[in-house]
Amino acid sequence: MRTFQNQARKAFTLIEILIVVVILGILAAIVIPQFTDASDQANVASMKSQLQTMRSQIELFRIQDVVNYNLWDPIAAAPGAEWDPLISGDYLQAAPRNPITNESTVEAAPRVDLGWVWRDKDGAGPSLLFNLYGVDELGLEFDETR
Repeated sequence: MRTFQNQARKAFTLIEILIVVVILGILAAIVIPQFTDASDQANVASMKSQLQTMRSQIELFRIQDVVNYNLWDPIAAAPGAEWDPLISGDYLQAAPRNPITNESTVEAAPRVDLGWVWRDKDGAGPSLLFNLYGVDELGLEFDETR
């Protein structure tokens, strides 16, 4: 014959279940912020890599096709056509999307809904020293030192 104690021992007590729930809650509170940080860090790393690649392709375009490079002004281009000279010249496969803002538009000054900034490196006015910069989630020029 079974006793009441044997039957009751087959189940968990309310205290045991509460302890497990609390432990899982503590673990979730530790792990979840690390995943959100990992996503942000991946976007920053992707932005750095993409900027380096696109700058190299723009420089290659500049060296190989000086006439078109001097005429190429992504800011003056029709919306959506900023990257056409680089795409048609096989320097890029498609308009690059900023991994942080998910935009491919280019302008002279950063803002929130923008992908890239095309501006003079030294800020001294028109020259061949233009370079590409990214825009971060706050609408600021991407700082590569992050």
